[in-house]
Amino acid sequence: MLDAIKRAAKDAVDAAGPVVVHLGVVTKINPLRVLVDSRLELSEDFLIVPESLTELKVTVGNQDVVIRKALAAGDKLLLIRMQGGQRYVIMDRVVSG
Repeated sequence: MLDAIKRAAKDAVDAAGPVVVHLGVVTKINPLRVLVDSRLELSEDFLIVPESLTELKVTVGNQDVVIRKALAAGDKLLLIRMQGGQRYVIMDRVVSG
């Protein structure tokens, strides 16, 4: 009986699509498109971009200084697929691996 309950609980979690970590690459900026695991290309409708990956500029004197750069084509990303698998949160750029 206990094994049947454990199996049912595992099947329910698997069916719900638990959170999964993926790697992706920015293929286009405007509109944003990301290739995930070299097989699935996502449009910006399916992506959640944190503020930390948006451009931040300040003007110092007469010159604009980029404090934080925006996403660019070719950037490698760490993504988390939200439960249910419909949306992906971009966690950060990946610089190695």
